[in-house]
Amino acid sequence: MSEDVKHREQNKLGSSGVTRTPGTHGGIQTKDDTDEGNNRPPLPPRPSLLSTTERPVTPLSPTKRPALQSKPTTAVSSVDIQTLQFPDGTRGTFSTPASRSVSESASVSGLSVGQRTPSRKVSYNGNSELDDSNSIMSYAPTLRANGDLASLLDEGLNTQSPAWKLLSTQADTVNPFELVEFQDVSLLNFDHEFDEIEAVDSKGGNEEQVLLQWKAKLKHYLILSSAGKPIWSRHGDQNLINGYIGIIQTIISFYQEASDPLLGFTAGGTRFVVATEGPLYFVAISKLGESDAQLRSQLKALYMQILSTLTLPTLKQLFTIRPNTDLRRPLDGTETLLASLADTFTKGSPSALLSALECLKIRKSQRHVINNTLLKARNDKLLYGLIVAGGRLVSVVRPKRHSLHPSDLSLIFNMLFEAGSVKAGGGENWIPLCLPGFNSSGYLYMYVSFLSAHGDKDSSAERPSTAGSSRDDEIAVLLISADKESFFELKQMRDDVVNQLETNGSMDIIRTAVRQGRPSTTDIVPGTIIRHFLYKSRTNVQFAMPSFSPHFSSLLAKRRLMSLYHNIHASTHAKHSHVKVLHCVSRDSISLAWTTPLFEFYCVAGPNASRVTLAQSANKVIQWIKREEERIFIIGGAVF
Repeated sequence: MSEDVKHREQNKLGSSGVTRTPGTHGGIQTKDDTDEGNNRPPLPPRPSLLSTTERPVTPLSPTKRPALQSKPTTAVSSVDIQTLQFPDGTRGTFSTPASRSVSESASVSGLSVGQRTPSRKVSYNGNSELDDSNSIMSYAPTLRANGDLASLLDEGLNTQSPAWKLLSTQADTVNPFELVEFQDVSLLNFDHEFDEIEAVDSKGGNEEQVLLQWKAKLKHYLILSSAGKPIWSRHGDQNLINGYIGIIQTIISFYQEASDPLLGFTAGGTRFVVATEGPLYFVAISKLGESDAQLRSQLKALYMQILSTLTLPTLKQLFTIRPNTDLRRPLDGTETLLASLADTFTKGSPSALLSALECLKIRKSQRHVINNTLLKARNDKLLYGLIVAGGRLVSVVRPKRHSLHPSDLSLIFNMLFEAGSVKAGGGENWIPLCLPGFNSSGYLYMYVSFLSAHGDKDSSAERPSTAGSSRDDEIAVLLISADKESFFELKQMRDDVVNQLETNGSMDIIRTAVRQGRPSTTDIVPGTIIRHFLYKSRTNVQFAMPSFSPHFSSLLAKRRLMSLYHNIHASTHAKHSHVKVLHCVSRDSISLAWTTPLFEFYCVAGPNASRVTLAQSANKVIQWIKREEERIFIIGGAVF
């Protein structure tokens, strides 16, 4: 049956006089040409008109599509016309040869599969798509430790488009936060953040006005006991905050009874973060946009400040015997320390943000001489010896099995340089304190002696208020012992150390470094577009930064800068975040965050900065830090 059907089909095709030949492109041959067509080769595929349009090529594109031989244009010659808009509002045109259009992407050489980052296809007027389609590779030796690390600079990015070069040369440089119309109005009253709130008079006539002043503050810290007793508040007296303390204690207790402790909540544009430490509740109320983790670390520091005064066993004993204990009397006199620490967080503290210390930049050999001077003059009762200048660590000697925790050093620096209460007592002080990071159960005893960075005699003048004080002109010798009867031994050691430092010239070196201050970004990398940066060495738990001058000298400008650092720091340290390189663009600034197992780097530039130029400048800064590492950081220190 199947053979009969096949025979009928052949007869039908033969009678029609048309034969379809396989292997041709839909070609139809007549019966007369059948024999001749069998010897012809198959025709090539006909090109599709839909595939001739040239498209930009990304690093993930396997091939480049052919371009049309001619392009529509209204120009006299075949060129690409690019229109540029400059920051002053004017417009200009720029022409490029037809062989390479401005928006055409270039290939990236030397990128391995492990170094390639996902690309973003964003087109900018007059800027090459290279800025957003290529990853960045660093030549810094510190990056070679991780093979899977996304690169931060590639040599292919060194070639910028002619349009961008023209824009860079003709556009005025705009510094971060310079455009007033883009500024955050929430910080306009920041200069009055640390003004004292009026006290409510006996008749209560100014109560409404005082309440408005209290609510206008951008940041509040409250400490209360689990029984609802107010302990301390940064703004407002007890009569003003008592009602709010009761409300907060009720809310916290409600969630604790439900076995679901309250960690934080948001009301409007204000963030409330709650931390519970034993019988104490710590509350941070912030409108500055900090993350919960950042606020929680600040509350932890306030708790450490309380422990440095009372010790943990004393605190527990007070509330065990009497749960409704009023802790204000045992903490009497420490309000200045808590207030100065809170104000440091509100102003913006790189040390608190990075949980690291800053060191004074001197030569390695000079620091070695200072370390040896401390070791030679060491007394048997010495536990730790430190020299601090301008709020930065110069030298530290310690036992082999003990190290000072950065949080403990932050408490010491706050006590000496921010609060001012110690300096007000004169050139010498003998202070019992608890270092919770070292041992929260007992006291150590610290001998403090202040020197002048200007070469005159020890200064004993009272320091100004915490809101406007400067610590850049002070040098302090700190000697810590576990023996409370060792005052005179440590005093003699201090005299020997200072005399020897004066003799060998080390004190002059320290004074010179303090007077010079931090270098500016242009001193580090001439012509750089970076206006400020933070670099943290994770290995040494230390950080480096340039001077805040001239772009961030004012209190408001510094707060704007620190708010930007808080945002990008929170983004790179968010839970389950694996971001290694973060490039943020806003209307008033451009910032870059770069994290590796060895370091963290954050920098800020003006809104007109290119990503390529910013990455190149960041790479040069890191190369400089790598070269100067033994001068910028204390590596190892002196041990005995």
